[in-house]
Amino acid sequence: MSEAKEITKKSQSNLAFAFFSLPKETRQDITTFYAFCRQVDDAADDPEVPLPDRRHWLQAWRHWLVRAEPNEPGFASELRMLIAKYKLELSLFEEVLLGVEMDLEPVRFENFEALHRYCYRVASAVGLVSIEIFGYRNAQCKQYAHHLGVALQLTNIIRDVEKDLLNGGRIYLPLGEMRMFGYSEEKLRQRIYNDAFVRLMQFQAERAHSFFREARRLLPAEDRRSMVAAEGMRAIYHALLRRMEKDRFRLFEKAYRLNHLEKAIILSGQIASKSLR
Repeated sequence: MSEAKEITKKSQSNLAFAFFSLPKETRQDITTFYAFCRQVDDAADDPEVPLPDRRHWLQAWRHWLVRAEPNEPGFASELRMLIAKYKLELSLFEEVLLGVEMDLEPVRFENFEALHRYCYRVASAVGLVSIEIFGYRNAQCKQYAHHLGVALQLTNIIRDVEKDLLNGGRIYLPLGEMRMFGYSEEKLRQRIYNDAFVRLMQFQAERAHSFFREARRLLPAEDRRSMVAAEGMRAIYHALLRRMEKDRFRLFEKAYRLNHLEKAIILSGQIASKSLR
């Protein structure tokens, strides 16, 4: 098994799950790209590695993306071939690296404008590379990828409130919005579950819904078939968001996820709907 495939398999992420809907060559290519995303994200999050070493390793990827060097990751050469094959913009890889580097510092966002910038880097930029690999005909697909990436990341932020607190006390909820709902950082650290928290999380969920709706509106009809994996992701994450809403965001006591059967049913529905068009 290739290193990229092994990294992707171990991640057990919703994104990796959606790859099963793709043709073999496309699946292999997106797996290589996803291994890069997964590895740099995990590196930024690893508390056992000193912060300077994490910074140095992420900086090294800026060199590995363009030329071979000793001690580079095993799939770096595959990634360079992928960049050449699809004429991928290095600026999008830079956005991903800038995004994960934002996680190296104590995470706080005063407003949604700042959070949106983060979401674009760690999710929308990933989507913009992915659609080049999937193939598209209408340039509007780039706006689809942008909005879908933000929707997915906002759903992740809601789901991972407790996990992020445990991981260095990270807070991705906009601080200004927390104040607007009368819910302080101290209450969040104390895991206080009350009406203010539920209203705050519903506000975040409604924003995610708006990005999901806009992504769906922006998907060009001629690109629906090639975006089947992305649409599978949209459907899976939207179902996850609705589940958290229905349960009133009991995020401090539950880990929300869809099991393999639920995801398979959703993905199969997306494949069938695209086949009928």
